[in-house]
Formats: sequence, C-alpha cells, structure tokens
Amino acid sequence: MDLRHLRAFAMVVSERNFTRAAERLSIAQPPLSRQIRELETELGVTLFDRASRPVRLTEAGRIAYEQAVHILSSAEQLGQTMRQMADSRSPRFVIGVVGSIMFGALPGIIRRLREEAGNTEIELVELTTAEQVAALKSGRIDAGLGRVRIDDPAIRRQVLFNEPIVAVVPADDPLARSPAEEARFHLADVISRTLIVYPNQPRPSYADQVLGILRDHGHVPARLLEVREVQTALGLVAAQMGCALVPGSMQHLQREDIAYLPIAEAPTSPIILSHRAVDTNRMLPLMNSLAHSVLHGTLRDIPRA
Repeated sequence: MDLRHLRAFAMVVSERNFTRAAERLSIAQPPLSRQIRELETELGVTLFDRASRPVRLTEAGRIAYEQAVHILSSAEQLGQTMRQMADSRSPRFVIGVVGSIMFGALPGIIRRLREEAGNTEIELVELTTAEQVAALKSGRIDAGLGRVRIDDPAIRRQVLFNEPIVAVVPADDPLARSPAEEARFHLADVISRTLIVYPNQPRPSYADQVLGILRDHGHVPARLLEVREVQTALGLVAAQMGCALVPGSMQHLQREDIAYLPIAEAPTSPIILSHRAVDTNRMLPLMNSLAHSVLHGTLRDIPRA
C-alpha cells in the first residue's frame, strides 16, 4: 500500500474538500483524485460520499481513516527513529512498553536504568505486547515490557511481577458506597454490568487476558464494550456506561467520579520482559535486574482482596 495514497486520503479528510487538500499537498486536483480512486480500488470500498458538500466519509471510509492515521503515525515514528539513530554517536537501547506500565513502575525503572547505563541512550516506544514481538524481530526495539503471553520461538520472555487487578466502577455505584471493609468486587458482578475492555486492537491484548480470567471463573459478561485505550475506558466508567478491570497501578489516575475496588478472587496481570532469544546485548541483564527490583518495590503494596 502506497503511503502517498494514505497521506492524500488523510489530507482530504482533514480539509473535507479535494481542491483545498490538493493545494495543501502542492499537487493538482486530478492527480489527487486519481490517488484516492486507486486507494479505493485497492481496498475494494468507497471512502467518500462525493455528492455531499463538504465531502463526507462513508462508514468504510471512517474505519479506513482510523487505520490510516495509525499507519502514518508509525511510519513517521520510524523515520524519526532512524534519523535520531543516524545523528547519534552513542549506543542506543530501545524499549517497547505498554501504556499501563507507564502509570506505574516504568518511570522508576527508566531512572535507574539511565543511572547505570553509562553512555548508552535509553529510548522508549509505546507498543502493545503483540506489536513488541514484531518490533523485536525486526530490530526496531531491543526489549519489551508487556502483559500478554505470546509464544514465539524467536522471543524469550520472563515474568517480572504479577500485578493485582482491580475493578473500576462509578463513584456512586452501590459497591463503592459500601463500608471500606466490605467494598469488594466479585468477578460475578460483571454479569449485571457492562464490561468495558481495552485495547480493542491489535489482538491478542490485555482485553483477552481479562476475558480469559472471567472464563476461568465461569463468568461471561452479558454486555461487552471494547475501546482503544485505558483512558477511554475510565472515562466511560465515569459516565456510568459500565465497569472495567485494570492493573492496580492505574489507581495513580485518581478521579472523583470513579472508584477502584479490590477483587475478591485476587486476579493478577503479569508484567513480562521480552527480548530476542539470541540477543547478547549487555543492557539486557541490567534491565532485568533493575526492572525486577523496582517492580517489586513499587507495586508490592497495591491492595489485594
């Protein structure tokens, strides 16, 4: 798929007008329209309702735009990373991390790692666990901190810590208003609520981990709402759209309109260090040791049921 076509598509969406989009791209309108038609032919869908003024996305176009933004962002990040690498004279150690770890122990891990790394530059890239596997195999990153167990003979994994999972409910939920010693969430409580899970893509993800825990305890949510990010999930809980099950370190994101509750069955989510099976980078043992130490020191006091 030609990135030029995706950039042209994104510009038309931004300007909602082919003429203005062509001007922004410094091309004539006919070549721009041709690029959009070629993209539609490749995808097998119509992206725009051209009869409307201004032009509007079709339903297929809306979905394609979400993916195009992600692809273009990744391509831009790749170019930026390569430019930084070309400009840097120091060795680099690139770590892929899932977003939820950023709210917990990650700052402490990176501080310690930078203190011990000498002249090695430490760089972070936010990636889901599935994306980390692909990035490790392609050489884009040197290590990953994720939550999902993905079997791949080219990747070696080590569980550093099993973090307690907590429930998030609206602040006025009956469970949240219970006396502190009784404020417990049971996994069966999801049956009477809408369960909000994240991320909805790529899969497998933390969402599948949560659903697997529920299945292991014999529970199937009656209503499921899948969203892209944890911040969206918390916002929907605050809007009384349902409940969510999140890693305990997310309690750092305090809000007055939600409540975090320990779960009676005490489920956990692993924090997993991944790297290439044949990698001998000297930074890996150091990161392993420091991450293990910081995680146990930072997260061990998260309330359990």
